Amino acid sequence: MKLRIPINTLWNARFDLLQSLSGLALALFMWGHMAFVSSILLGHDAFWIVSKFFEGYFFLGYGVPQIVSLVVLAVWMLLMLHAILALRKFPASWRQYRTLWQHSRGLRHEDTWLWWVQVVTGFALFFLSSVHLYDMFIEPELIDPYGSADLVWSGRRWPMLFLLLLCVEVHGTVGLYRLALKWGWPRFGSEARTRKILKRLMWFLIVFLIALGLVTLSTFMRIGYDHAPHRGELYTPSFIQHQGESLP
Repeated sequence: MKLRIPINTLWNARFDLLQSLSGLALALFMWGHMAFVSSILLGHDAFWIVSKFFEGYFFLGYGVPQIVSLVVLAVWMLLMLHAILALRKFPASWRQYRTLWQHSRGLRHEDTWLWWVQVVTGFALFFLSSVHLYDMFIEPELIDPYGSADLVWSGRRWPMLFLLLLCVEVHGTVGLYRLALKWGWPRFGSEARTRKILKRLMWFLIVFLIALGLVTLSTFMRIGYDHAPHRGELYTPSFIQHQGESLP
């Protein structure tokens, strides 16, 4: 006898898988993004090289900032898809929220509170990340040591970026923890031991990523503060300056 799965159940399963995959892709992208922006800690030249790499500068011989805009657009579309899929699981009314809150207080289960953390940070990210992505989409050519620092300091984006940092690292890392538990990978022996190890790893990553982000943000703020009198000027790396001086 062939088992027949109801259409609604089948589509819910597909949507659930798509939500998991989109969340995983966004979390991995944010780790890569953190590695990219934190290159400023290695110096102005390092950040310039990384930013121009994504513009195709070292492949084409010149930068195409529109490449960055296309990547930003793809990330924004993926973010919207993930948000829409996640909304399926949110309570639909105030009464449902109140009931869920009462159950959460009664259960006092840490993973239940982590779900609430996901809801709150996810809601905040919908707005904070949209502003950040918009900045990168409309002016990708300004992504360089001075242009980015000017936006952070003179453009007064640092308060928003501070909140974005907290929300994205907490939301993404908690999401990966919940994803690992949901799909059962990786495993470290028993379920209780796996949950314990994954939770310790989750908190370690949250602290590490936020600390790295704060150091990176403060570095951009310092550069922007020093560069404020020359706002609008972009950075020219030292090795290009030397090449220009050696020309006849």
